[in-house]
Amino acid sequence: QVRLVESGGGLVQAGGSLRLSCAASGSIFSINGMGWYRQTPGKQREWVASISNRGSTYYTDSVKGRFTISGDNAKNTLYLQMNSLKPEDTAVYYCNTLRLNLNWGQGTQVTVST
Repeated sequence: QVRLVESGGGLVQAGGSLRLSCAASGSIFSINGMGWYRQTPGKQREWVASISNRGSTYYTDSVKGRFTISGDNAKNTLYLQMNSLKPEDTAVYYCNTLRLNLNWGQGTQVTVST
């Protein structure tokens, strides 16, 4: 099965930026919509942003205007550019298809300090 590896997280001050990457071990972006999801301790994983196989993008209200999802089909890599970060964006971030039909990766921790 295709493996997903997230990276790019870290510790950043409020107002800062990070760029997350999700590398897939196989070619999936051309046939599957992809999404970013995040989870904080004690809460369910939530959808953050998605991109369709035609390039249409969608965002949860709390990140609209601050986050940008994109993909590089040739590199089998999904990105999430996160600007104007807020403490409430602190979470472990994951990628997966929109059908959630791949095993979850290890995620990448994003911590936003005040």
